[in-house]
Amino acid sequence: MSSEPLILAVDDEPGILRLIEVELKAHGIRVISTSDPAEVATLVEEHRPDLVLLDILMPGLDGEELMRRLHERQSIPIVFVSAKDKDSDKVRGLELGADDYIAKPFSPDELAARVRAVLRRSAGAQGAAKTVRTGNVTIDLERRVVLKNDEPVSLTRTEWQLLQHLASNANKVLLSGELLAKVWGPEYRDDLQYLRVWVSRLRHKLEDDTSEPAIIQTRPGIGYVLQAEEEPAEATA
Repeated sequence: MSSEPLILAVDDEPGILRLIEVELKAHGIRVISTSDPAEVATLVEEHRPDLVLLDILMPGLDGEELMRRLHERQSIPIVFVSAKDKDSDKVRGLELGADDYIAKPFSPDELAARVRAVLRRSAGAQGAAKTVRTGNVTIDLERRVVLKNDEPVSLTRTEWQLLQHLASNANKVLLSGELLAKVWGPEYRDDLQYLRVWVSRLRHKLEDDTSEPAIIQTRPGIGYVLQAEEEPAEATA
């Protein structure tokens, strides 16, 4: 079995699929592709790709609905590749659960860099063997379990990666650029919009009052801090 990552590309434009295949293969990434959204579930089941590149505007079944169906079956990183290039489109895609959003036309080098960054995130960072408690929320970094009022909280892979880094450095202010580089990769260091979207998603799942967050607090112009009841013994790098 090959150790190279496998990507499933889904787009109704043959030219885009050829570009994706050529560029990612040049970076050591295997690619399978389809222009038919109806084939996606079968291809995912048969080939178990590490990531799906998904167009939004496709005939028959749009990318947003297709992503929803895929996430119902399994946790798999999804990157939207779309001609919808407004900031509001990108924010919507992220809020719906996409791991990244690339607007067409895109730079082939950017495509490869972003795919690599999502693959790094999906591999997962090793958490410290400790539990962080903040208010009515418990974060078990070893078991990767989050409880609120003793009930499990469902997090996406990216939400967990962000929360893990904040909790591993609880009560310490983390610079926005540092968080972006750590969770998404150095190429995202200046993409503050991404960070705001994902912090907002975490707050909606963890905070009792998102208008006055008590767990993940903003330090304007600096970054974020997760307020915990006890200082963790050792922060992860």
